[in-house]
Amino acid sequence: MDSFSSFFDSQPGSRSWSYDSLKNLRQISPSVQNHLKRVYLTLCCALVASAFGAYLHVLWNIGGILTTIGCFGSMIWLLSCPPYEQQKRLSLLFLSAVLEGASVGPLIKVAVDFDPSILITAFVGTAIAFICFSGAAMLARRREYLYLGGLLSSGLSMLMWLQFASSIFGGSASIFKFELYFVLLIFVGYMVVDTQDIIEKAHLGDMDYVKHSLTLFTDFVAVFVRVLIIMLKNSADKEDKKKRRRN
Repeated sequence: MDSFSSFFDSQPGSRSWSYDSLKNLRQISPSVQNHLKRVYLTLCCALVASAFGAYLHVLWNIGGILTTIGCFGSMIWLLSCPPYEQQKRLSLLFLSAVLEGASVGPLIKVAVDFDPSILITAFVGTAIAFICFSGAAMLARRREYLYLGGLLSSGLSMLMWLQFASSIFGGSASIFKFELYFVLLIFVGYMVVDTQDIIEKAHLGDMDYVKHSLTLFTDFVAVFVRVLIIMLKNSADKEDKKKRRRN
């Protein structure tokens, strides 16, 4: 109950966002702040590498099952490497990002062919959401949102069972739409939880910025893909309605 009460106490209606709330950053030591700078700088580089991978797919159609398997393999290899091999782990991170971008490339190509503005809007919207929720996690009290990790994991498990049931008994458009928004909500929550988890681990001495960048990278891509699918689906539905009215 204390966790739930602290959550509601942190809402805008119960605590004003003033200069006093911004001073919560003083809870983060200078060493942890420097660690976060390295994490977010590495994350930006990974996103650039991912965009390059998507561009390669648009040019040469390289994205598919092989790039997806290669992406997961690179991530596992990265996590198995000792922390002192920073150059190798950074190379694996950027390789994973390129392969992830190529794997998402088919969806991006659909968006570019349909309406390029959708792609830009989805990326900007995801970036704004990421900045806002990560900032909220930094300004909140330490460990305030970590309890949400169990709830998010339970929601993800429930979604996997729902997809399993849909594959057996058949799905519907309403179930697909629910899954999209539900997964989006879960990974937005993971943005907050993972940010606080990274801060807490850094306070305890875990300064593995490569692994922490990988965590935030997977959150960002997961949210971006869902936002892009939702925007494409909504735009396609609008186009269908316009065609029906004309006919």
